[in-house]
Amino acid sequence: MQSYFELVGFGAQGWGPALLKGLWVTLQISVGAFLVGMLIGLAVAMGKLNGPRPVAQLMRGYTTLCRAVPELLLILLLYYVGSMGLNQLFAWLGHGDVKLNGTVVAIAVLGLVQGAYASEIFRGAIQAIPHGQIEAARAFGMNGFSLFRRVTLPIMAPNALAGMANLWVNLIKDSALISVVGTNELLFTAKQAAGSTRSYLTFYLTAAAFYYLLTVLSNLFSGWLERRFRRWAPSV
Repeated sequence: MQSYFELVGFGAQGWGPALLKGLWVTLQISVGAFLVGMLIGLAVAMGKLNGPRPVAQLMRGYTTLCRAVPELLLILLLYYVGSMGLNQLFAWLGHGDVKLNGTVVAIAVLGLVQGAYASEIFRGAIQAIPHGQIEAARAFGMNGFSLFRRVTLPIMAPNALAGMANLWVNLIKDSALISVVGTNELLFTAKQAAGSTRSYLTFYLTAAAFYYLLTVLSNLFSGWLERRFRRWAPSV
């Protein structure tokens, strides 16, 4: 029977390189989906707060749908429906079927799902800004993007940081859901290794240790970042 270090090591029979590659894919998916989700969430939050009534209703419908339907089901629907839609589009344009990059699709799908949660975090952070500060900025002639960039964004960032840090940690775990569509991220690789060697506990505990390490490092970084942001926040 092989030892633990032989199974997860970097020898001829070890799964260490494959696990590290799966971890790297997990990080790529998580970072990419987090950035996509932030952009979508910010746009949706602004649409809810400042958009015309039809736009605000559409944004609320998107948020409600993503929060009501289980994430695994949403991932399956978006992955397969999106793939079919793109292939039909390329067929209509006179091209053959296109093979989608699994990592890119995973980022897009998870980003769409996480954007709904990010929008609520941003909406609450924007609404927490004292209205007098917005009025003072407008009195100085700021409006539109200038007002958002120089006043709204710096003030809302500390309020949104804790929620976004929590969303990031959840996203690391949610990246494992992408394994159901065959993306070779950490959990998918651990499942392959466990099935190949019949050492299920060894590889699942190793994957759990990697997720735990990512979460601890993320908490340390978010704590440092929050302290940096709070340096300029007025004390109450």
